[in-house]
Amino acid sequence: MILIKELSKQFGATRVLDHLSLEAPSGQRIALVGSNGAGKTSLFRSLLGEYSYHGSISIDGLDPRRDRARLLRMIGFVPQIAPRLETPTGAFIRYVAEVSGASVEEIEGVAKSLGLDVAAVRNRAFVRLSGGMKQKLLIALALGRPTGLLILDEPTANLDPAARAVFYDLLAARGRHTAMIISSHRIDEIAPLVDRVVELDRGRIVLDDTVTDAGALGSSFLVEVETNRVEASFARAAGEWGLTQFEGHRWRGAIAGPDRLRFLGFVARHAGLLSGVELREADRESVNADTLSA
Repeated sequence: MILIKELSKQFGATRVLDHLSLEAPSGQRIALVGSNGAGKTSLFRSLLGEYSYHGSISIDGLDPRRDRARLLRMIGFVPQIAPRLETPTGAFIRYVAEVSGASVEEIEGVAKSLGLDVAAVRNRAFVRLSGGMKQKLLIALALGRPTGLLILDEPTANLDPAARAVFYDLLAARGRHTAMIISSHRIDEIAPLVDRVVELDRGRIVLDDTVTDAGALGSSFLVEVETNRVEASFARAAGEWGLTQFEGHRWRGAIAGPDRLRFLGFVARHAGLLSGVELREADRESVNADTLSA
C-alpha cells in the first residue's frame, strides 16, 4: 500500500508538490497524467527517496528516506531520462541483479524480447548506447526481476512500435500482485492496463478517477469543462470532441465510454487552461437530453 499525506516539495521559490495526499491499495495500477512541470517526476523521485520533502510517505510501511535501500529492492523504476553511466552494459546488469537478488539471464531475456541483443553491447559503456537501447535496458532492469511496485516515468519514450507492444504485453503479464504508477503521454495505449487515473497540475491532484467497469462498449459520459480564458486551439480541439460552448468559458457534451481515458489525455494536455472538469456516466436518455440542451 502507498500512503502519501500532505506531501510538499520546493526548489527555491518554486513549489513542485503542494500538500499532495494519495492512498493506493496494493496491486492498484495508476496512470499519472499532467502537463510538463505538473509534478509527476518530483512525485516519483520522492517515492524513491531521492528527494527530501515535507509531509509523509509510506510504501508497505517503509519510509523512502529512512528505509531507502530496502525499499529500492522492492521497486522497479524506469526514469524519464537515462543516467549518464560510463559503466559497461554487462557490469551494469550484473550490479542490478546482485543488489536486487535477480537473475542476469532473466534480465537479459526481457531485453532480448524488447529487441536488445545484450551480447552485442555487453562491453559498451551504457552512456554510449543509443536512446532506444538505453530505454530497452532500463525497462529490462525494472521488469526482469521480482518487484511489488513499478514506477514508470514515460517508459515508452524512444521505443519503436514493436518494442512498445512487447512492453505493454510484459506489463499485462505481471498480474495483479504488482502495483504500478505509470506516467505517459500515450494515455490511449496504457488505458487497458490501469484502473485509476490521477492528474497533477502545479503539484496538486486535480483529478482522481477510478476505472472499473465504466468505459465499456455502449456506455457514455457527460462532460462539462470550464476554462479560465479563451484560447482558439482549445476551442478547435473541444469542437473535435463534440463539445459545445455555453455560458462564456464553459463547454459540455458527451463522449463514448471507451474514449474516456483518451479524453482525459486531452484534458491533461490543456491542464494549465482549465479551472474545472466534470465527467459522469450517464444513460443514453440523459446523454441525448444533455446534447440537445447544449
